[in-house]
Amino acid sequence: MTASRLINRNVVAERGRTSMRLEPELWEMLAEICEREAHDMNTLVRQIEAAGHAGGRTSAVRVYVANYFHVAATEVGHAAVGHGPLMGRVADLTRSAA
Repeated sequence: MTASRLINRNVVAERGRTSMRLEPELWEMLAEICEREAHDMNTLVRQIEAAGHAGGRTSAVRVYVANYFHVAATEVGHAAVGHGPLMGRVADLTRSAA
């Protein structure tokens, strides 16, 4: 049996302190987003959670991280992001393509 790569960390979400299990790379990307957006991890997680996502908190965070960097990766998105304005679009970034 292979050991899990997931890292368990505590965050303060909408209903108080809880834990999330994410891959190390996702924790690093989430920390980068927090730095770029000048938010702490707990604030960002609460905003993502408040935006709503059918798959739950951890799924919402994964979708948000993927969409954040996807939007920033386009030429138009990169120019528009300014690494700040996207925080007003948390709901858009937590929606899955389905």
